[in-house]
Amino acid sequence: MAGTAFPVLADAPRRSLRPAPRVGSGTLVAPGIDEIIKKAGLGGQVCFAVADAQTGRLLESRNADRAMPPGSTAKTITAAYALAHLSGEHRFKTRILATGPIVDGRLEGDLILAGGGDPELDSDALGDMARDLKDLGLREITGRFLIFSAALPFIRKIDKKQMDHVSYNPAISGVNLNFNRVHFEWKRQAAGYEIALDARARRFRPQVTSARMRIIDRKLPVYTYSGGGDIDDWTVARSALSKHGARWLPVRNPAVYAGEVFQTLARSYGIILPAGREIKTLPGGTTVLAEAASPPLTEIIRSMLKYSTNLTAEVLGLSTTAARALPNSTLKTSASAMTDWAEKALGLTGSRFTDHSGLGGASRVTAKDFVTALVKIGPEGDVASLMKNIPMLDKKNRILREHPIKVRAKTGTLNFVSALTGFIATEDGRELAFAVLTANLPRRWEAEKSGREIPPGLRSWTHRSRRLQQQLIERWDLLYGA
Repeated sequence: MAGTAFPVLADAPRRSLRPAPRVGSGTLVAPGIDEIIKKAGLGGQVCFAVADAQTGRLLESRNADRAMPPGSTAKTITAAYALAHLSGEHRFKTRILATGPIVDGRLEGDLILAGGGDPELDSDALGDMARDLKDLGLREITGRFLIFSAALPFIRKIDKKQMDHVSYNPAISGVNLNFNRVHFEWKRQAAGYEIALDARARRFRPQVTSARMRIIDRKLPVYTYSGGGDIDDWTVARSALSKHGARWLPVRNPAVYAGEVFQTLARSYGIILPAGREIKTLPGGTTVLAEAASPPLTEIIRSMLKYSTNLTAEVLGLSTTAARALPNSTLKTSASAMTDWAEKALGLTGSRFTDHSGLGGASRVTAKDFVTALVKIGPEGDVASLMKNIPMLDKKNRILREHPIKVRAKTGTLNFVSALTGFIATEDGRELAFAVLTANLPRRWEAEKSGREIPPGLRSWTHRSRRLQQQLIERWDLLYGA
């Protein structure tokens, strides 16, 4: 979604981006802020702040107290929130439990797939646990197959205003699989289209029936969704389908989806399970038959900041709030707890969060608050070390690998919202903390009404915002690098 590099506005030297001296002056002159903003032509608001990352001294700002939508830059605060309350080695665990013994290949009792909220659980991990059950000699069960999903609250959508079919807005549950996405693939045949819905990972691709797709002769809308019962029912416009293609769709019934996938994988190992049933309370007296552990929290956060996975951010936020024994029944209540913590721990004063991913457009953060938080976090802190390196590009979009300015940051992009926040290591070695927040909210509201996934003018607007961010970084390196 969000870009990961900045286009340079003119021919970029391989060793330095410092502007050439003006004719006859013999001095380096940084571009003016008004000039940079005018050239970008974004409309709306441009807000930024930059400070010395070691001392916190504010060096330059514009509209730094104006609260703006942060987009995915909110994940920076979520990462700090999780690391402050959960160990960096914390692992989420998914377990297979039994309520009775295995006798001659038969489980005398219920089998339970117990989710622990793991945001990175995939079909391969479920397949490995099914194999472990085979190694125990299990072939069938006398009781029920149950799916425990209440380790986290069930939330059908992260943001209700997003279009139904975007895969970055899935449901959240105590059991999450494949980032709660299902893979839809189509191929044109002589008599129509062949379609498939599966829960693919690297090694396993089980077909699913908990999501269904029908092709309809129409132009718009491209997709429709209805979610009655345990089935995600989709339709797609025939006119929108190419000869062959695929995309991920969100899953709205994660427990049903995970249960079906595990049932299919178990069958591939010769284990017969009945259809799964979701439960909210674990029975007592269970035995652990198999277990899958997530990567450690630090690696989960690194991946979240790199790929900007919304489900991961929400799971981390909800899990952290639960670990603090505070209400987390909704994203709003959990995000409110994170806001309160950030005010006390990071010095935020004019910001509020309504979720942990930044996907919802109602969250607001000021550039000043972001910079204050980054100074607290520190350029050598845990969060900073997990941020993605943002490469610089020349005018032909080639990465300048030996570029003297180094940027570690988090991007954030919504429709007509573009943000960047993180740390700059200048050419002279000084560390700066910065935040740039841009938004044209009237155009964003128009885009919401249009019903288009990519509204007109969005790509150009976002590109120009990133150019502005690049120019500001160049300016700060020149003015404050020494």
